[in-house]
Amino acid sequence: MKSGFFLRRRHPPEADGGAFLSAGRGEFPFSELDRYQPLAAPQNRLYDAMREGLPILDAAIGKLVRLIGTFRIRTGDAAADRRLRRFLRTLPAGGAGRGIDSFVASYLDSLLCYGNAVGEMVLSPERDRIAALLPASLEGLEIGRAADGVGGEVFLRRGSERIRPPHPELIFHSTLGARPGEVVGRSLFWGLPFVSGVLLKIWDATAKNFERVGNVRFAVTYKPAADGSDRGMVRERAEQIAAAWSSAMSDSRVRDFVCAGDVEIKVIGADNQVLDTQVPVRQLLEQMVAKTGIPPFLLGLSWSSTERMSAQQADILTSELESYRRLLEPVLDRIASTQLRLWGLPYEPTIEWSVINLQDEAERAQARLHRAQALQIERELGVAGAIDPGYLAGDFD
Repeated sequence: MKSGFFLRRRHPPEADGGAFLSAGRGEFPFSELDRYQPLAAPQNRLYDAMREGLPILDAAIGKLVRLIGTFRIRTGDAAADRRLRRFLRTLPAGGAGRGIDSFVASYLDSLLCYGNAVGEMVLSPERDRIAALLPASLEGLEIGRAADGVGGEVFLRRGSERIRPPHPELIFHSTLGARPGEVVGRSLFWGLPFVSGVLLKIWDATAKNFERVGNVRFAVTYKPAADGSDRGMVRERAEQIAAAWSSAMSDSRVRDFVCAGDVEIKVIGADNQVLDTQVPVRQLLEQMVAKTGIPPFLLGLSWSSTERMSAQQADILTSELESYRRLLEPVLDRIASTQLRLWGLPYEPTIEWSVINLQDEAERAQARLHRAQALQIERELGVAGAIDPGYLAGDFD
């Protein structure tokens, strides 16, 4: 197998060791969000930090990748279909992945998270087949304007040097939500860094409050006698109380603390009121759910349990998934077309996706059954032409 263009990349070590998160004792752990600058690009490390700090965002990407469904590539010839299907099912897809489904999952994950995805077809030494599909890391890559001034082209950035791939026909890329006139896409998380930073700070403050209040700390105060009778023994008694208190607290067994004199013991922070975070946290999560397009119940958020609301959310999700499928179809068509040409087959591939929502299909079948029953009843009653048979078959607006 010929080595791919992206496999030959060698990234120089970064000055900071390649870390994109810095955490100090008592500091906000996701400082990458504090350095967020609107309209700055690229911000792939920022999106990685968001997925690490907010599991709901990582779950949203995983849900979308799995809900995209499966597909079949047809050519119109049964023998060619079987050969192509068997070939794509066993094709190496980078790392431990195997099969075009594994490649599509990794490719779509990059597209949703970063707004851009790059892949490469690696040919065999004989150039008679695709030896592997490689989803490329965006680190060190640059997507710029193509020579024709219309589309985009992938370059390897090495310092100030811009390297063009020797075989650009084997490299493809996709963009998500690119603005007019731009060749670089936008992440699904576009617009969420500020919201994510606020939510993470709330959770960080909550954790610190529970650390202070949950792990109870005490303030022990010894007050000397008012008549001054123990004036010369204040320091000694304070040291004795401190030693006895430390011994009582460090012992795993429950022990009583007994002392003589005016000693007051209070729990530090017991009088403080912990802020209610339920309302602000829900408001922030609502913004994230709205951006991802996934119904809240799929992410474990029980905000509404009405059947009608769930059906509406399912319709919205279906339209979102169909838009992602349209972004993937040119890539799948290019992969299948390339392999068919290498085999010398003159077929044009067609991508057929599985049904996203089987409930919709069941409701459609039920509606057709009701129409058929109505048509049969009208015929028995002698009412002719009341229902168009084409309407019964689904040929209607």
